[in-house]
Amino acid sequence: MPSSPPPTERVLARRREIGDQIRAARKAASLTQEAVALRVDMTLAQYNRIEQAHASPLLDTLIRIADAIGVPLAHLVREEPRPAP
Repeated sequence: MPSSPPPTERVLARRREIGDQIRAARKAASLTQEAVALRVDMTLAQYNRIEQAHASPLLDTLIRIADAIGVPLAHLVREEPRPAP
């Protein structure tokens, strides 16, 4: 199976935005990274990599994170409208 091309800058930027949104939702829920990782059944290092945008989680993992934090999935992946050029 051929390998995937590296992510574009746009994809990396969105990954950072999603990591930031996950972090903000976690903090608003007064949860630690460790608490969420335990609820999602992953290591703290794995969870941290998602928040830091060093890993691209599967949709299933994002659903479990949203459930663990207590927010809708859309809250974690919403995209803010861009200003018109």
